[in-house]
Amino acid sequence: MSRPLIAMAVSGVIAVLLFWMMAAPDNDSGGGNGKEIEVTLYCAASNRAVMEEIRAKYEEETGRKVVIQYGPSQTLLSQLEIAKTGDLYLPADDSFLEMGREKGLIRETIPVARMQAGLVVQKGNPKEITSLTDAIEKKVRIVQANPDAAAVAKLTRKLLKKAGTWDTLDEATTAYRTTVTDVANDLLVGAADVGIVYDAVLHTYPDLEFVKVPELEAAASEISIGMLEASTQPAHAMHYARYVTAEDRGLKHYQKHGFKTHPGDEWNETPELSVFAGSMLRPAIEDTIVAFEEREGVKVTRVYNGCGILVAQMKAGQKPDAYFACDTEFMGQVTDLFPEPIDVAQNELVILVQKGNPHNIGSLKDLTREGIRVGVGHEKQCAMGWITQNVLSEGGLKNEVMSNVKLQSPTGDMLVNQMLTDSLDAAVVYLSNAAGAADKLDAVQIRGIDCSTATQPWAVARESKYPQLASRLFQQICSDESQEMFAAEGFRWQLAAEDE
Repeated sequence: MSRPLIAMAVSGVIAVLLFWMMAAPDNDSGGGNGKEIEVTLYCAASNRAVMEEIRAKYEEETGRKVVIQYGPSQTLLSQLEIAKTGDLYLPADDSFLEMGREKGLIRETIPVARMQAGLVVQKGNPKEITSLTDAIEKKVRIVQANPDAAAVAKLTRKLLKKAGTWDTLDEATTAYRTTVTDVANDLLVGAADVGIVYDAVLHTYPDLEFVKVPELEAAASEISIGMLEASTQPAHAMHYARYVTAEDRGLKHYQKHGFKTHPGDEWNETPELSVFAGSMLRPAIEDTIVAFEEREGVKVTRVYNGCGILVAQMKAGQKPDAYFACDTEFMGQVTDLFPEPIDVAQNELVILVQKGNPHNIGSLKDLTREGIRVGVGHEKQCAMGWITQNVLSEGGLKNEVMSNVKLQSPTGDMLVNQMLTDSLDAAVVYLSNAAGAADKLDAVQIRGIDCSTATQPWAVARESKYPQLASRLFQQICSDESQEMFAAEGFRWQLAAEDE
């Protein structure tokens, strides 16, 4: 049996043993109704040193408990697939999270840090190893982690197979170990001369030295923490995940251990995310936000209003974390605050009439007839009003229609209410405004005018303290369930799947 196959067999035995260890009852954790709530994290062995520091600080600061199972990323993933328990998973490379997502095991993810693969040698590099080729030619003792279990070895094999040099390294490898820390330990006790590890792993090994080599320059791992679908306490789990990925908490420890970190949120026990959104978006996103608050254990303060009013508030100094605009025109007025908007959905203007259309209104021209009471959006207070004026101008009917306008409203909902009380004969509103009153009102399509469609963009504020939290809310807004809500409310989804 070859060394990799032996390593695979050993890893399989370890996975089974770990499964039964995790499944065994913990007699020290209490029982019954008084059992202490614990968050369980499955964590790659390469992150053990830094994660132990973070766990200790978290438990000291919050009084909450975290149980961590360490091991090779693939072994942990296999264990999760069997056990279907636990709360969080942090592998040594995002590829394992993708595999977990494909298996239906992973839900949300939060970026953490980056690690670079290279060689580990004794302090001072006594063998003068400068590359993998050098190590092979000098016939030194080389050790690796199991490529079927550990992320660093998996990346190494993938990269070198592409280069056509994996078989040569495999033949020159003295032994395969279970984890990357086992490789470092072999070097520490003198059982090997060269190993393949991540740079950050050696933070706690002052007697070892990391060597960057050209063959592994492209072997870098992105690290993220993922929420497990199996978690029965997502709010508690996300509390710890936010702590790990907070700029002023967990990421400080990652930086100290030599990891290159991704931008994180500011730590807060219960963060409050502020979202400004156009009124017409409320029925499409409100339920999603409520569910997000419960799952994350956070508060989302939302302000729904006409986008002209929202823009005025922002220019006066109010700074939400995210803005979901009714149209790109109003997002464009605050690009200094929201530099990277994403177009999400579209909504078209329609003419709302009484059920059965008693005034026989079939086009914008019919709104110019004498005695027709018309309602439109306020041009400066909402995107709907601004687009309505463009539509009327393009149709050459602006003056005639406006002479019949009895109400200019900052929101479509107000116009719908006026229609329901029979105070208006017709109103120019979004199709989404009409959706909730289909049993009492009819919608007439506006034909032949290209500018009658509004595009709704989303953006996170440049100065937001919670960009990652806002990003996860956006992920939920882009979920299949949320897209169904948008469609039911009359919106047309625009964002391509690869952009979400």
